[in-house]
Amino acid sequence: MVVTANQSSTSDSPCQACGACCAYSENWPRFSTEDDAALGLIPEKFVNAKQSGMRCEGDRCSALSGRVGVETSCVVYAVRPEVCRTCMPGDAECAMARRKFGLPALA
Repeated sequence: MVVTANQSSTSDSPCQACGACCAYSENWPRFSTEDDAALGLIPEKFVNAKQSGMRCEGDRCSALSGRVGVETSCVVYAVRPEVCRTCMPGDAECAMARRKFGLPALA
């Protein structure tokens, strides 16, 4: 969903200047279809105490770096959970998260 600092900063992805979905709700970055091998790739410091999703600081995923609506990246982008992979720029979840931060919906 959000690109890492390792990826080109000239990318056309609107996610690099957003990050709203990663800061929308502490209940959103949950694990669903990941198997133990996939979950084992996510550094433990980013997993919540229940082992049910990403650890959040308030509503913000602990793996989100940067300022929402300005410039963001995901420090575990390559191993992010399925919920993060399925949220797409401009979809209903994206629009809902962007609204929370006063950002316009993507066309």
